[in-house]
Amino acid sequence: MVLPDFVIIGAMKCGTSTLHVQLAAQNGFYMSEPKEPNFFSDKDVFAKGFGWYQGLFANAPAGAIKGESSTHYTKRPTYPECFDRLAAALPDARFIYVMRHPLERLVSHYIHEWTMGNMHAPLSEAVHAHSELVDYSRYAYQMAPYIDHFGRERLLPIFSERLKTDPDTELFRIGRFLGAPDGLSWRDDIEPQNVSKERVRRVPLYGLLVENPVARVLRRALVPQGLRDKVKSKLQMQERPVLQEEDIRRLKPVFDEDLGQLGAMLGVSLTCDNYHETVRAKSLEWAS
Repeated sequence: MVLPDFVIIGAMKCGTSTLHVQLAAQNGFYMSEPKEPNFFSDKDVFAKGFGWYQGLFANAPAGAIKGESSTHYTKRPTYPECFDRLAAALPDARFIYVMRHPLERLVSHYIHEWTMGNMHAPLSEAVHAHSELVDYSRYAYQMAPYIDHFGRERLLPIFSERLKTDPDTELFRIGRFLGAPDGLSWRDDIEPQNVSKERVRRVPLYGLLVENPVARVLRRALVPQGLRDKVKSKLQMQERPVLQEEDIRRLKPVFDEDLGQLGAMLGVSLTCDNYHETVRAKSLEWAS
């Protein structure tokens, strides 16, 4: 039976795609393709059967450390059956959870959903209407079932801010956690993954009309550049949205309560206000 040795379980919009690609480039590692199978969370993927999931790792070289990266696995309560499925299938796995300032993650999450056409209202309205924007930034809440079932020693907390300021140290921690025989080294020649700079909304038939190579050639040949730019601007988020002060005041106590629980487990005081300086100062490990 070929199964992953570890899973990057999130959080969404915290750099999991970049970490996945970095690990795939390391000697002795084999990462799944697709990067984010979401097998244990998404009903339509789970319906493909366990054999399909095993097949994602069938080509791994002997002795390779195998992993996948599915952020849906820390999307409570959207996927209520996810954890029980995962725990039953991967009882010996290790888990990596990447975090980011909760308010910043929320905004990036909204931009992603807006781009995909899943959210249409302005950020100030969406944050009230879509509880997942807040829930997915509650890191202690999302980690709770993993800690309760597997214990802290099987879950590695990683902060995306540390991955940016000291990537080699964090990658070394990850390699040590996963039992890699050799030290890991961050590849500077690999571009950050899944970073949307243009923020162009996906409309119906976007893939066929925009990303299709044939359509691209025809569009450039038949449609004047000025008209193409005008249409693109209509679909583009012109400025990065910013949370309103009243929303920040409402959200900070929610996130501070969660960060307080997380900080207690890490042996530090952690709040929205001191988050950046605290997580960038040093690698944070579980307190004994």
